[in-house]
Amino acid sequence: MEIIKTHIEGLLIIKPRIFNDGRGYFYESWSREKFEAAGIHLDFVQDNQSLSQKGVLRGLHFQNPPFAQAKLVRVIAGAVLDIAVDIRKASPTYGQHYSIELNDENMLQFLIPAGFAHGFVTLKDQTIFSYKCSAPYNKASEGSILWNDKDLSIDWKTENPALSDKDLTGNAFRDLVSLF
Repeated sequence: MEIIKTHIEGLLIIKPRIFNDGRGYFYESWSREKFEAAGIHLDFVQDNQSLSQKGVLRGLHFQNPPFAQAKLVRVIAGAVLDIAVDIRKASPTYGQHYSIELNDENMLQFLIPAGFAHGFVTLKDQTIFSYKCSAPYNKASEGSILWNDKDLSIDWKTENPALSDKDLTGNAFRDLVSLF
């Protein structure tokens, strides 16, 4: 596996080693031993998976301490534009975001530490998105930032995404009281 750093401290792209042959492919999507050897020490406690049609936008979500979550995200089928926003108030990149396309061809994974709001928009029908979390879901600690917040200026590459009621009513970034 290859670990690629982004311009935002802690956000990492994981490029797995893929073994292809006439039968298909194989790769290790998670190995505690290999991640720890690379300096990544996380204890994942929950796996989640979603199925979405093209144009579905989920996010920008986070959980506050003590239920803050690190996430290791990937696409099993289809494609997403994945976004992470730094909400660590002491970070020099506070309020900055990073976007990456994850799909079933590049098989990249994106490691998002606690202290980030996260979201994605699906680029293809029947997209299956999978992610590991370092803390269980806790509704009381949940937070949401408006996907189209003008202060964040995120280019989601879509005009009219399908949104949940929760994502329609997220908070403005300028009103965020970060606990990170």
